[in-house]
Amino acid sequence: MKKLVFLLVATFSLSMVAQEQITEGVVSSKMTMSSSNEQMNEQFAMIGDIAIVTYFKADKTRSETNNPMSGETVSIIDTQEKKMLTLLNNPMMGKMYSLTDIADSPDNSGVKITKGDETKTILGYECQEYNVVMNQDGVDMKMDVYTTEAIVAANQQTVEFGEDFKGFPLLMNINVNQAGMDMSMTYEVTEVKKETVADEKFSMTPPEGYELMEGM
Repeated sequence: MKKLVFLLVATFSLSMVAQEQITEGVVSSKMTMSSSNEQMNEQFAMIGDIAIVTYFKADKTRSETNNPMSGETVSIIDTQEKKMLTLLNNPMMGKMYSLTDIADSPDNSGVKITKGDETKTILGYECQEYNVVMNQDGVDMKMDVYTTEAIVAANQQTVEFGEDFKGFPLLMNINVNQAGMDMSMTYEVTEVKKETVADEKFSMTPPEGYELMEGM
């Protein structure tokens, strides 16, 4: 009986820790891709899982990816300044950057966002389902997203979709159809760490050696 009580208390304690709101830390995640096209699948197999590291601190986030095919990509969002900086270090294009404004009210024409009926517990966090259907420039996209409001951090989805979308995504299943070709992507958070992040991580000044991407 004592063991049962201890297990219940321990489980409840872990749940309480997980549901505590986190405003600063590091999120590790991975992206996997597949396609109905054999040639695309061969390319995806060469790339493998794409590792993503996201640093967040109140109203700022920084996401970093790196793989041999596309090189390094860094995206920094500052919702207070309403700016997003994207840095690309591509083997073919070299070092490029773009600095864009974040709209107060995103244009969601062609986008349908529905709060789903399901919830999931991911890494100890209770997550709410959102379904997103969009058609832009001839590309159909469907997203099944599970978000938690326990992680207080800006992300690309909340920036793009506005108040209809709440929380930080811990799992996204994305299906895209372009010109009759299907492609699936799964984004999955693998670890959440509450720790101090240096302010320098969120600098909106492009590093030396990066050139502005024309037309951005």
